[in-house]
Amino acid sequence: MEWTIKPFSTLTTDELYELLKERVDVFVVEQECPYPELDNYDQQAMHYFLKINEEVAAYVRILPAGSKFENVSIGRVLVPGKFRSNGYAKQLMLKAIDFSVEQWHATLIQIQGQEYLKKFYTELGFRQVSSSYIEDGIPHIDMIWERN
Repeated sequence: MEWTIKPFSTLTTDELYELLKERVDVFVVEQECPYPELDNYDQQAMHYFLKINEEVAAYVRILPAGSKFENVSIGRVLVPGKFRSNGYAKQLMLKAIDFSVEQWHATLIQIQGQEYLKKFYTELGFRQVSSSYIEDGIPHIDMIWERN
């Protein structure tokens, strides 16, 4: 198991390809949600991922405050099917929160979570701050994590 965090500029072409392929495989193909996955935010992001036996087992994108949102935000959270139910999503989110607080001094972190994952994000300390809305054909909610 190898956890890695890198800015876009230091990702190798192979790493970038693997990460983007997993995002498309999960969000576009598996969830049957055709949307523009490449959104011009990756270049500003930190890319945090776990590799097991040379395969991406978990991934998240962390955006600095003032890029997509006023606050630091976490998105594109994924664990490919064969790696699910091992706790990697929770570990990854905790690492992303820690990075945001320690490196970027975040006091608020914003997410746009798929509504069915509300319990998961709530257990990590996020609270819902919006009504449910449809984005790319999937119910979402906005949530905020606040440092105590």
